[in-house]
Amino acid sequence: MPEPPCAPARNESLPTDSPRSSKPSRRRATLCALALGLACGACGYTTSTALLPSHLKTVAIPVFENGTIEYNLERDITDAVIARFVQDNHLKVVSERTADAVIHGRVTLYKNSVFGFSSVNRAQEYRVTITVSVIFKDQVKNREIFNDAGLTKFSNYYVTNVPGDSARTELDGRKAAITKIADEILSRAVESW
Repeated sequence: MPEPPCAPARNESLPTDSPRSSKPSRRRATLCALALGLACGACGYTTSTALLPSHLKTVAIPVFENGTIEYNLERDITDAVIARFVQDNHLKVVSERTADAVIHGRVTLYKNSVFGFSSVNRAQEYRVTITVSVIFKDQVKNREIFNDAGLTKFSNYYVTNVPGDSARTELDGRKAAITKIADEILSRAVESW
């Protein structure tokens, strides 16, 4: 089995304090330290503050349009998206006039439907599905970064207590689906590069 590069050979004696033997010893120690430093540096993990280009520092998020009959859904989604961008802090949320980028959205579908039945054929599990059309545009270079006409997220909830989960309401399912939409929009905006 080969010896590690920094360990003395088995038959080699350890260096003494004599001037002749200290040069190879120092050289070996320096080489070992350099190899260790390179190895640690190569294995290091660094994070980038963002994958965004340097000219994008601000974003505008006007209120989404609502193409459904669900009251205030557009406001709830817009507020959730703004909250995610504020929390993430890669892009500062500002007015559309001064923003480097803008996110326009339109809610195109809202559906709350039965997803599962209990053993006595009663609706027990429901699924809230929300679809939005989203455009993220770089206003500095006047180009679309992404355009998704069918970004769909859903959340299931139980209306009765079941093992491992308690009863919830449609509003709980709606909030969970909206959170998933906001997370997806943020992820695409920051990582589309």
